[in-house]
Amino acid sequence: MGLEERPGNPRARNKRVWASVEKEPEAVTEEMFQEALRRDPWRRRPWVVLVDGNEQQLKLIKDAAKRHRVNITLVLDFVHVLEYLWKAAYCFKEEGTEAAEAWVAERALKILKGKASDVAAGMRRSATLRKLSDTDRKPVDTCADYLLKYNPMLRYDQCLSEGFPIATGVIEGACRHLVKDRMDITGARWGIKSAEAVLKLRSLQSSGDFDDYWEFYKRQGVKQHRSRYATPDFARAA
Repeated sequence: MGLEERPGNPRARNKRVWASVEKEPEAVTEEMFQEALRRDPWRRRPWVVLVDGNEQQLKLIKDAAKRHRVNITLVLDFVHVLEYLWKAAYCFKEEGTEAAEAWVAERALKILKGKASDVAAGMRRSATLRKLSDTDRKPVDTCADYLLKYNPMLRYDQCLSEGFPIATGVIEGACRHLVKDRMDITGARWGIKSAEAVLKLRSLQSSGDFDDYWEFYKRQGVKQHRSRYATPDFARAA
């Protein structure tokens, strides 16, 4: 099928994005769960949370899930796994070679099939057979430890069969567009309050809610205007 014949990529529906520089991670995590509860108050739909392995982030998410009595599927970003694999590959193959690429591709495919523990054991065994020193094999052991530690979140075969996302690229892309493209422009100087206000407006725009918000804002402004001038003091002043 040629490029011109390919169907368009699926677009996200009912997307809601937001960011905050003012609130603590606990508050933002709680907002995330409140948004999910608004969409699925009876907890009948599958809840999938993509993470990058940050321990504080994981704790906050697990605590919130327990607090709200909801079952969640935690998925570790596959791109982060690839980063560890590439570092381990250079213990066995020359950097920048096709051999290194093939080494990573073979193991990445196994991980996608739900065999992360086998990959961890295999690379450790290879390092031992090659008699690599502790220093030379450190990236291998680090990668293996990573795969084993987060193995419950590496069930990519199950996730893919369910149609769940396995990578945070779309999320990181949204963060770049939402935050970095505006907050990190050359010469910009931000205070917390003003940055928070701008992020709220950008969030509304990215979520497709700005027009509704603006109509609401105008209605509120009219109400406040009328209420002020309806008081006796204002009436006499006029």
